[in-house]
Amino acid sequence: MPKIFMRGDHVEWNSEAGRVRGVIMKKVVSDIRIKGYVHHASRDEPQYLIQSDKTDHVAIHKGKALRHIQAQVKKKSKRRKMKR
Repeated sequence: MPKIFMRGDHVEWNSEAGRVRGVIMKKVVSDIRIKGYVHHASRDEPQYLIQSDKTDHVAIHKGKALRHIQAQVKKKSKRRKMKR
């Protein structure tokens, strides 16, 4: 059974440059042409448009190439300034 992802899910995938993280923008369920290449998708095997967290680049991948991750929230430092 294929993995199911929804719009807004935070995912990661492997690329030539290493692990990349991003957010799913759209689920594609029919063939789509992007940058001159046809990506084949169907309701049984959808593909997902994903926007990278760091570069805002948009990629498209099958669900089997993606992995759910928890969105990381930047935490404030717990250090307090010491008074002299």
